Amino acid sequence: MSAQPQTVLVVEDEASIASFVALYLKNAGYGVRTASTGTEALSVAASDSPALIVLDLMLPDIDGIEVCKRIRQRSDVPILMLTARDEDVDKIIGLEVGADDYLTKPFNPRELVARVKSVLRRSAPARQDPENAIIKHGDLTVDSGRREVRVVEEEIQLAPKEFDLLWELLDHRGLVLTRDQLLERVWGYTFAGDTRTVDVHVRQLRRKLGDASPIVTVWGVGYKVGPAREAGNQQD
Repeated sequence: MSAQPQTVLVVEDEASIASFVALYLKNAGYGVRTASTGTEALSVAASDSPALIVLDLMLPDIDGIEVCKRIRQRSDVPILMLTARDEDVDKIIGLEVGADDYLTKPFNPRELVARVKSVLRRSAPARQDPENAIIKHGDLTVDSGRREVRVVEEEIQLAPKEFDLLWELLDHRGLVLTRDQLLERVWGYTFAGDTRTVDVHVRQLRRKLGDASPIVTVWGVGYKVGPAREAGNQQD
C-alpha cells in the first residue's frame, strides 16, 4: 500500500481561489481539506491534524491572525498566510502569531505549491536534530533537541522559523550568510524568494532576545553572529 498523502488545509472564503489552490495542491500529490471561515478552520485543524495550513488573512468571521494565534496555542503545524496587501506582511510575521511564510495576492499557484513543498521539507528535519545539540553564546543557550532558547535562566518563546533562523546563524558562527542563503537553508527556497521574510524574522529575534541577540547586520550582504557578550553581564 502506498503511504497516505500529506493533507493541506486551505482556509479561504473566496471559492474561486480555494478551488484552484486545491486543484494545484491535489495535482502535486497532497490531500486537501478546505474551510471558508475561521471557525471552521479551527475545527478542521483540531480534528484532522493537517500537515500544513494555507490561511487567508481576511476571513468573514475571525481574521487569519487570530486563527493563527489560536492554532499556535496548541500546535506547531506549519502555516502559510495569504494576504491581499503587501503592507500586511509585517503584521503577519511581525506579530507573535508564528506564521512560517506568506504569499501576497495575486500569486502564481505554482509558487504556492513550491512554498508548501519547501515549508514541509524544512519542518520535518527540525524534529531530527540530535538531542544533545546545544549552542551557548554569551547569555544565550539554544537547545535544538528541546527547541528551547534561554537568556540566562529565562526561556524565550520563539516561533518555529525564528528558532530555525537563530540556530542556522549560530551554527555558522564566523560566517556571513546572505539573505538568499538563509532563505534556502531555513525556508528551503532554491529560487530567489522575498528576502523581507528574513529581515522581519531578524527584527523579531532582536526584539525578543534584547541585549542577548547575537545577530549583526552586514550591510548589503546579509547577517552574521557577533562576538559573545560576557555571560551574565548585560549592562554596558
